[in-house]
Amino acid sequence: MLHQYTKIPTIEIIKNPYSFYEEIRSIHPVYKGNFFKYPGWYVTGYSEALTILKDNRFQTRIPLPEATKKYEALKNIQNNMMLFKNPPDHARLRMLVSNHFTPIRIQKYRPFIEKIAKNLLEEIKNHKKIDIISDFAFPFASLVIAKIIGIPDDDKNIFREWALSLIQSIDVTRSRRSIVAGNKTTLEMLSFFKDLIQKRIQSPQDDLISELLHQEKDRKLTEEELLSASVLLVIAGHETTVNLISNSLYCLLTNPKEYDKLIENPSLIASAIEECLRYESPTQMIARVASEDVELNKVQIKKGDHVYVLIGAANRDSKQFSNADVFDITRNPNPHLTFGSGIHFCLGSALARLEAQIAIKTLLQNVVNIHLETKDVEWRKLVSFRAMKEMHVHFDD
Repeated sequence: MLHQYTKIPTIEIIKNPYSFYEEIRSIHPVYKGNFFKYPGWYVTGYSEALTILKDNRFQTRIPLPEATKKYEALKNIQNNMMLFKNPPDHARLRMLVSNHFTPIRIQKYRPFIEKIAKNLLEEIKNHKKIDIISDFAFPFASLVIAKIIGIPDDDKNIFREWALSLIQSIDVTRSRRSIVAGNKTTLEMLSFFKDLIQKRIQSPQDDLISELLHQEKDRKLTEEELLSASVLLVIAGHETTVNLISNSLYCLLTNPKEYDKLIENPSLIASAIEECLRYESPTQMIARVASEDVELNKVQIKKGDHVYVLIGAANRDSKQFSNADVFDITRNPNPHLTFGSGIHFCLGSALARLEAQIAIKTLLQNVVNIHLETKDVEWRKLVSFRAMKEMHVHFDD
C-alpha cells in the first residue's frame, strides 16, 4: 500500500471527483473503503471495472432495502425495472424491449429529433443569454422521449420534477427526505402511466407504449413491468440525456482548441461526443453485490460485499487511455465504459448518442460564438451522476 487515503469532503468530491479517484487508485484499483456512508469495494481501475461489469457473479440490486415497507411504491417499481434485474429475469425483459432500441430503429428517429433541435434553437438563439439546461437540453430531451413513448405534449412538462426526484432517491447521497419524495413521485407516475396505458389499449398510437402493449401474447410485458419500463424510460430519457448534452457543451467550451476543431470539422461530432462521454461521464458510479466469493487483482471480495464501480475513474485510467486527463475529440480508440458493459450495457446508448450529436451540432451551427458565463459551475449534490444545476451561456450578435 502506497499511502493511506486522505479524507476529502463529499462536497469537494462532487465539485471535482477526479483527484479523489486518483488518490484511491494510487493505493489500489480495488479499494475497500467506507465513502458516503456506504462500506464496500470502490473500483477505479479500467480493467477491473470491465471485469466486474461483464461478470454475472457481480449482481445488480435495487438501492432500497428489500424489507422496507415505508417506501413500498418506490421499492416495487425498482424491483420490476430491467436495470435492477439479474439472470434469468433480466434476459427475458431485455429481449422484449431490445428490438425497439436497435441502432437501425433509432436512426429512424433522426428527422424528428433534428426538427425538435432546430425549432428550439429558433426560439432561443435571439435571447443572447440562456441556461443551456432549462432552456435547451431539458426541453429537447423531454420532447424527444415524449414523442417516442407516446406522452401527449400537454403532459411533457411535468417530467422534469419527476426525473429530478427519482434520481435523487437512487443516488448514494440520498436522504430519508429524498426517498419519501421519490415514493410520492412514483405514486404520481404510476397513476399517470396506468391512465395512459388504458388509453393506448383502447386506441393504439404510433408510439413505444402501444407497441409494447400489442406484441404477441407470449412476448408481452406484465402490467407491472410495463409501468416500470415507462418510469425508467422517463428517468433515463431525461436525466442522462440532459446531462450528456450539457456536459458535452461544457467540455467543448472549457477546451477552446477542441471547440475550434469541431467548428472547423463538423464531421468530428460523433468522435467528440464519445470523448465527452469518457471525459465527463453522466454516470459516475454503478453498484453491484458479489453473489459469491471472487478474487480480483489479488483482493478477496466476499459473497455479499457491495462493489461500487467508479465509471468516471475507469474512464480516466492512464493504463487504458493515453493522456487520460486530456480532452481530445479525435481520440481513437475510445472504449469508455459510460454505458456499462456485459448484459446490462445500456439499451438506450444509441438514442443518447444520436440526441447528443444532433443537439450539439445544431447548437454550434445556429449560434455565433457561444461562451460560458462562468467556468466555476455548480454541480448538483450527486455522486453517482455528473450533473450541473445550471449552465449559463451567452452568444455574440
